[in-house]
Amino acid sequence: MGHANTFNEDAKLPEAAAKRAQTIALACAVVGLGASFGGGLLGLFGGDAKELHHQFYFSWLTAFFFFTTLSLGGLFFTILHHLVRASWSTGLRRIAENLAMNIPLMAACALVLSMGFGDVYHWTHIDPAKDPIFAVKEPYLNVGFFTIRAVVFFALWAVLAFFFRKNSVAQDGAQSAESASAFNFKMRRLAPLSMLAFALSLTFFSFDWLMSLDPHWFSTMFGVYVFAGTVVALFATLILSVLWLTRNNAVSTDTLTIGVFHDAGKLMFGFTVFWTYITFSQYYLIWYANIPEETGWFMHRAQGGWEHVGLLIAVGHFILPFWTIMSRHVKRNRFMLGLVAGWMLFMHFVDLYFVIMPTHHHHLHLHWLDLTTFVGVGGVFLMGFLFWCKRDALVARKDPQLTASTGYDNV
Repeated sequence: MGHANTFNEDAKLPEAAAKRAQTIALACAVVGLGASFGGGLLGLFGGDAKELHHQFYFSWLTAFFFFTTLSLGGLFFTILHHLVRASWSTGLRRIAENLAMNIPLMAACALVLSMGFGDVYHWTHIDPAKDPIFAVKEPYLNVGFFTIRAVVFFALWAVLAFFFRKNSVAQDGAQSAESASAFNFKMRRLAPLSMLAFALSLTFFSFDWLMSLDPHWFSTMFGVYVFAGTVVALFATLILSVLWLTRNNAVSTDTLTIGVFHDAGKLMFGFTVFWTYITFSQYYLIWYANIPEETGWFMHRAQGGWEHVGLLIAVGHFILPFWTIMSRHVKRNRFMLGLVAGWMLFMHFVDLYFVIMPTHHHHLHLHWLDLTTFVGVGGVFLMGFLFWCKRDALVARKDPQLTASTGYDNV
């Protein structure tokens, strides 16, 4: 329900906190990228050069996809906010918009993979005449069409992220409640079409960058599976971001109230259950049908040590968080909710690692490049996020719905 009055807190990121965070982000980017490129591509630290090259690209893909899902989650949250005309989430909207603005940075990270595309995607070396299964997919799964789709997807997401944030920031300068509401109506009009485009693009993006790692495997549920994990990670990121911002007094707890924390925790819990439902349904239906092209993907992940990772995901991505954040008290406790949010981000990375890495290593094999690429790409991602956080107010302060958001509590 909208309110005619506006909220005028000019929430800004304190210079000291911003400088400290930017220093950490820059250090992570320099050290992580330096170690990754130096060790993985140049072989400065010794080892088998060919193996290091392959490992670098697989580790980079994992880190790239992880942080891309955080940006895409921010875009999804922004579109959904306008689509359903939510009020409680108004205080979180700008943070989600800032996450989405990192999409161009993630597109730049995707370019790194183009140097080792054939090392990661083995279908680039398959002769369709000798592989009847791949021959059916070859008109879709070829380097040219793959590249076109990637460019279209990132361009689409970047345009949407820019559109929503540009109008959101312009709303901050509105001179009246009526003019502020006009920006909301403008963004709401584009929201339905944006959500449809987002759903289709994320689905095919998942098919292209993850499912095609094994070109014989297919699952029509895979896009929803990636989407569910993306949204869980998004709410975990929002929770951690808000905890940091309110701790540094960038945004007051009168603006981002305990009710907002509670609802973010509820949605993280809900999508954790949804992720579990989709994951189990995908596994059960494929195993029940017992088609070799489908079951082989799971067989590779049920042996060689990967079965232990699968068990960790079952316990850590569902059972443990299910019993932890079901409690109302946990969702209203800053420390406990932050702890669970951090854990869910870790499990999201483990989940993606479980999808990607068995294609390269049929036996569980952790590598130092997994850490350095994550730190490097994460440093770049954090620098981008902080840039947008510093640039404008951290809340949509002239949004007529913000007053309703500050007065909201979950009973």
